[in-house]
Amino acid sequence: MEQQDGSSVSTAYLRFAEDEVRDRSPLYGALLRGVAADPEVIGFLLTLPREKRQPNLFLAAARRLFGTPAGWDQFRSGVLQNKDALRAAMLARSTQTNEPGRCAALLPVLAGLPEPLALLEVGASAGLCLLPDFYAYDYGGAVLGPEAQRLPPPVFPCAVNAATPVPARLPRVVWRAGLDLKPVDLADPGEVGWLEALVWPEQTDRLARLRSAIEIAAEQKPRLVKGDLRTDLAVLAREAPKDATLVIFHTAVLPYLSSAVDREEFARSVGLLCDFWIANETPRVLPDIAGRAGREGPRGSFLMSVNGAPMAWTDPHGAWLNWIGAG
Repeated sequence: MEQQDGSSVSTAYLRFAEDEVRDRSPLYGALLRGVAADPEVIGFLLTLPREKRQPNLFLAAARRLFGTPAGWDQFRSGVLQNKDALRAAMLARSTQTNEPGRCAALLPVLAGLPEPLALLEVGASAGLCLLPDFYAYDYGGAVLGPEAQRLPPPVFPCAVNAATPVPARLPRVVWRAGLDLKPVDLADPGEVGWLEALVWPEQTDRLARLRSAIEIAAEQKPRLVKGDLRTDLAVLAREAPKDATLVIFHTAVLPYLSSAVDREEFARSVGLLCDFWIANETPRVLPDIAGRAGREGPRGSFLMSVNGAPMAWTDPHGAWLNWIGAG
């Protein structure tokens, strides 16, 4: 595997601070810049496999072990004084965010598809994004939500542009399943605690919505299957009911395929398994689709496509959506 030197780790942390964190978490911005400038902390990161040096994984693991730091000095001390425990946590965990707010970006597409729907999520983690019809949404007008259910739904705000086809109702879903290398068991307090640690410190509203979604998912228990998208997706897709529109979707999953050849093969083959393929990914992992978008999206944005056609630039956590159409 290609090695990564200290300067490239530093650059990656600065880029994450600028592209992903920006004004969302002043604390994380300060910590990321501190890491980028600290040879000793960078040296610790270099003891980990390359795929385990991700900023989000590092920050979440440290918070899970040591709590939320007051600032850089406290964070640095915690890291350097507890290297073995932190290394073990980072090796054992992955950034299975599965942010349910992403359903707000998916819904304008899902609501326009022929019903009923069968949903199959790749990289489903805890299955939180398999329940878009159990949540409520605020696109800047009247709140759209389920008519009646026992648990109150979280309301996901999503700023949209004028071109966005804002849904008038929730789609009817008759089958749902998820595929993940390490499905998250919401009955395990440790697993739930890890999902909560992945929420950035200042995002208290996001944490409240996550907890509400977790409560709904724990009750609904969407089916999660342990497996690899390269070898196990086709088998699971064949289980979907034939009289339903099968939608395979994923968000922030393809970067975990380190090989560009694997990503290209997945993009070629997934459309043969379903009626609609929705990809909501950073544009660099599907460059052919990004090239058809006509222009670059806002810095740090994801590109959502349907069957390979660019549809919208999206916030990685579903906070906004800029519809671009088929392009």
